[in-house]
Amino acid sequence: MSGGVPGRSSRARRILRGPRPEAVPTLVARACALVGAVDIAAGVFPRFRHSRMHAIAEVLPGSFGPFAAALSLSVGVLLLLLAHGLRRRKRRAWRAAVALLPAGAVAEFVYRHSLIGMLISVALLFPLLRHRDEFTALPDPRSRWRALANFVLMSAGSLALGMVIVSVHPNRMVGDPSVADRLTHVIYGLFGFEGPVDYAGNTSWTVAFSLGALGWLTAVTTVYLAFRPEHPAARLTEEDEEKLRALLARHGRRDSLGHFALRRDKAVVFSPSGKAAVTYRVVSGVMLASGDPIGDVEAWPGAIERFMDEAKAHSWTPAVMGCSETGGEVWTRETGLDALELGDEAVVDVADFSLAGRAMRNVRQMVKRIERAGYETRVRRIRDLGEAELERVRLAAEDWRGTDTERGFSMALGRIGDAADGDCLIATAHKADEQPGEYGDLKAILHFVPWGEDGVSLDLMRRDRAADPGMNELLIVAALQAAPKFGVTRVSLNFAMFRSALARGEKIGAGPVLRAWRGLLVFLSRWFQIESLYKFNAKFQPRWEPRFVVYRTSADLPRIGFAAMQAEGFVDLALPLPRFLRRRRAAGGRPCAHAVAERDVRAA
Repeated sequence: MSGGVPGRSSRARRILRGPRPEAVPTLVARACALVGAVDIAAGVFPRFRHSRMHAIAEVLPGSFGPFAAALSLSVGVLLLLLAHGLRRRKRRAWRAAVALLPAGAVAEFVYRHSLIGMLISVALLFPLLRHRDEFTALPDPRSRWRALANFVLMSAGSLALGMVIVSVHPNRMVGDPSVADRLTHVIYGLFGFEGPVDYAGNTSWTVAFSLGALGWLTAVTTVYLAFRPEHPAARLTEEDEEKLRALLARHGRRDSLGHFALRRDKAVVFSPSGKAAVTYRVVSGVMLASGDPIGDVEAWPGAIERFMDEAKAHSWTPAVMGCSETGGEVWTRETGLDALELGDEAVVDVADFSLAGRAMRNVRQMVKRIERAGYETRVRRIRDLGEAELERVRLAAEDWRGTDTERGFSMALGRIGDAADGDCLIATAHKADEQPGEYGDLKAILHFVPWGEDGVSLDLMRRDRAADPGMNELLIVAALQAAPKFGVTRVSLNFAMFRSALARGEKIGAGPVLRAWRGLLVFLSRWFQIESLYKFNAKFQPRWEPRFVVYRTSADLPRIGFAAMQAEGFVDLALPLPRFLRRRRAAGGRPCAHAVAERDVRAA
């Protein structure tokens, strides 16, 4: 590790400052889920709630059976929903559970007349009250989309559970209703109406109240999520952006991903001295940072400590995607987290680049062929483009994206042509056609962000699908050849995930495990461009710089991977804006709040 990174004086100062899995919240969450399942079973299955007292109570006037069954079912569903929040030590989930457990105990006793069921609920209430100080986590960022997601999921769950409720009384069902009749009865019951299925005795009331309770839960939880005070995801303020730009001006040469910290859908925490910062985004409960901390290495520990404190306050899972070897060492030493090699970044030293030689034969021939076809290239700073041309570039980049989902997070800026990004480089390919297209003679775009004063890092690659193949190779070569006149000595290209496994797995003597791992990566490349990115990068004979993912425990890796795929745009759990709206927003220079920049062949 390079010098100048401060150490810790004792093991005690190296402990994780963020949230480790807590034994008490985890056990309480599991017990809460168990009690919820018991309450649901008590409200649904007749045999589960059978007892002599219940048989007598059902025929008594004014029986509370149907009401208590609905209450038991409602409490069970809500406790299941709260279990995840309790495991994450959320204060609001604790408050709700403390209020629901007595209701569940009452329902167990009134409906099932079960002292054991009642005592189970009371027994869970005791550790909740005793360990109330464990449940202090603040709410997560949220938006109105969660109301829609809740409505869809609760409706599907209510339909499924409703079919069970309707079907578990075969001995009291009148006739033999079809599946369609039962489904119709469930749908009617969720809205509080009688359906086509009929039962003997009080069972019809029990089924009706239970279905009504499910419909009520779906409506109430959806309305609550839709109208509760919004707690929006943090955004980079103008003041934060100014501070980050000042840090990048002094220390931006250290990390090729530094400029991507200026994405405006990220939040930031600064060290106490203000000399370092960590930018992040919260996705599905994962506090996801990318790259190394920004600023003076001496101040990195202070920024990392603030990051971990924020994760602990909200009970978020801390993670870092794509940090360098130095960054990984600092993160693991300061927090106790672990690091795993994620892949390699391709970096080309401009002074060493040449199209001559056998290794560059394919690239050389492709570039010559495209140039003979009449294409020409231009490499300029963004500030040197006129407003009309810049607008055309923005619209073309949006139209040529190739997917409806915006992609990019750790290695994407999310905008083109912002007034504050005048130092960015743009390489464009042009060809004069007899019938100019919608964007004139523009055929392809490469956008680079600054990497200190003498480097650039590839942001996005877009091309007209009707253009000849090889546009990306043409523009990368043009950018490398034009780099000296801009004072650029280093160019960071794409990031290749698991590059070392792909490279070693295809060599002679590779073992069966390595070959199997490579085979899996090749298979996954059909969707995630793992192998294609590696081979594309290798064309330019780069040096490979390893990048790492930093995580708390191995059990967190699947969750972190899913959150990273959401952040990068490979998994989209929210409904996208219509394309015409996204295009209109893109023309304004600043990205849509729901959009993340995407590159056709650059993945993280």
